[in-house]
Amino acid sequence: MRTNFSPAQLAIPEIAEANGILETCVHYGFCTNTCPTYVVTRDENDSPRGRIDLIRAMPESGGAPAPKTVHHLDRCLSCLSCMTTCAVKVDYVHLIDRARAHIERHYARTWPDRLLRRLLAAMLSRPRLFLPAIRLGHMAKPLGPLLPGRLRGMLDLIPAAPRPDILHPQVFRAEGPAKTRLALLAGCAQQALEGSINAATIRILQRHGCDVVVAPGSRCCGSLALHMGREADAIAMARANVEAWWREAETDGLDGIVVNASGCGSTVKDYGHLLARQTGVAENARRIAALANDVSEVLSRIGLRTPIIPTGYRVAYHDPCSMQHVQHVTREPRELLRSAGFEVLNIPENHFCCGSAGTYNLLQPEMAEALGRRKADHISGTQPDIIPTGNIGCITQLRRYLPIPIVHTVELLDWATGGPLPPALDGVSLRNPSVRETVKPAALSGDNAIW
Repeated sequence: MRTNFSPAQLAIPEIAEANGILETCVHYGFCTNTCPTYVVTRDENDSPRGRIDLIRAMPESGGAPAPKTVHHLDRCLSCLSCMTTCAVKVDYVHLIDRARAHIERHYARTWPDRLLRRLLAAMLSRPRLFLPAIRLGHMAKPLGPLLPGRLRGMLDLIPAAPRPDILHPQVFRAEGPAKTRLALLAGCAQQALEGSINAATIRILQRHGCDVVVAPGSRCCGSLALHMGREADAIAMARANVEAWWREAETDGLDGIVVNASGCGSTVKDYGHLLARQTGVAENARRIAALANDVSEVLSRIGLRTPIIPTGYRVAYHDPCSMQHVQHVTREPRELLRSAGFEVLNIPENHFCCGSAGTYNLLQPEMAEALGRRKADHISGTQPDIIPTGNIGCITQLRRYLPIPIVHTVELLDWATGGPLPPALDGVSLRNPSVRETVKPAALSGDNAIW
């Protein structure tokens, strides 16, 4: 693609970066039919190729972008399916980040939109603020049908029974001699919505010889802020995490950083790029990013203990986009589930986003619902007993459209190797995998407790 930036514009690092990415796009169009929004709307402006043209025009023309441009860029999920199929590997992930930051700086949104985005940025990144908001949302649910689309969609996403567990800085010691020391990114919204995920992560790592530390000063990864164009906020959060983990590494040593929310993992692994121009932290950011791994990658390297419960349940593993298209971690979760005794099913159209995408299902509820229902139809067609996945956003989104229990992959692996029954399976009737009868899954407690 040819661009027409002036020398003065190209002297600005952000525009120079965008220009370098734009020039690599040759408009082959392989990306279009893997783009969920284009497949739904068949509007070229809702395709990666069309959005790249819109992004090029924004800084070239200068001034505030047109509302139409903002509309189509806002509808991008950042699922990055386009990057998986792009013949020339256009760096779309950093291009759309640049575009969102440009919109945030130059475009005047309506005051309700600005207010909603500020509330989301403030609450979702702070679990102690988000938890009271969830409780207020429960009280407001009866008013849902009277509210406008976005607010009604937000209430629909509130789980019927959130399981909060807000972690304080602390060290969780390995069972037996410690083989490795890992820092856990505790996350933000996940702590308020589904604390059982962090609990399962810590238990299974302890059981497999890991010391797990929640480092003082670590906080939200910055992903949600970045996706809303709030680049300065994202950089501040990333910088705080790098400094917190680097202090931990220098003080007591650190062999890795484990992340159990795939959207967060994609951002932490990209800290080297996000903080590349930040004085005093750029080199440490690159080192920290190299230490980051999804929990499935960590467990795959360690090697899972032999399962101690009869499993055999049919599980339809859902690939979060950030795991599949950004981190390229697809093999490890499936191999771990198989090694734990589960029958792993293939979901048709598994490359398509479920519509969660960070704050997307809150800000773009109509498109998110269309994609959520599409994904739910494909999953239910496999007739699974359980749906595991690796991202809290996907879990929350899919629970709106599916009656089948949805859990984090690490909760199933923890259960299979000695941990308690995942809370989402409590009271759920599942078939007996050996005799094809419906039974309640056994929790490891009382006479059958192993650990």
